[in-house]
Amino acid sequence: MHTSGDKSFAVLRIVFGMVWLIDASFKWNPAFISNFTNYVTQGAQNQPALVQAWINLWVRGVSIDPHFFAIVVAVAETALALSLLFGLLTELGIAGGIALMLVVWSTAEGFGGPYMPGSTDIGAAIIYVLVFVALWLGKSWRYYSIDSVLRKKIPFLYWHW
Repeated sequence: MHTSGDKSFAVLRIVFGMVWLIDASFKWNPAFISNFTNYVTQGAQNQPALVQAWINLWVRGVSIDPHFFAIVVAVAETALALSLLFGLLTELGIAGGIALMLVVWSTAEGFGGPYMPGSTDIGAAIIYVLVFVALWLGKSWRYYSIDSVLRKKIPFLYWHW
């Protein structure tokens, strides 16, 4: 049974998609691509040894080809933005967004660094995860989405998690 609240989650999905599109446009900036390793490395500064070890593991992996990984992030954020905006493969987009934001939160944001002296927040990425969860629980793909049309025409493309 659908309620009027379902449309609110669809509107939230679209607005969140606009935010992601703006963010994705920044990722295509040559400065981001050129300094990608630095963004990940900064998360390790002043962190406890266990957090530094985790972040350094990612830094070593990214250092193999930082430009490639920066472009992967830019493509992922662009695809995520388009998925949210148009409601296309929204469930997959939301799951990918949760995974991407957990990686960002645990690396570049150093788990938000709440254990560092002078810390005043837990990082933005974990809040994004909560918005994605709300979009999932609110089934934001039901309205104003390409998914609502495709589910009827190509049901095998849409399976339940």
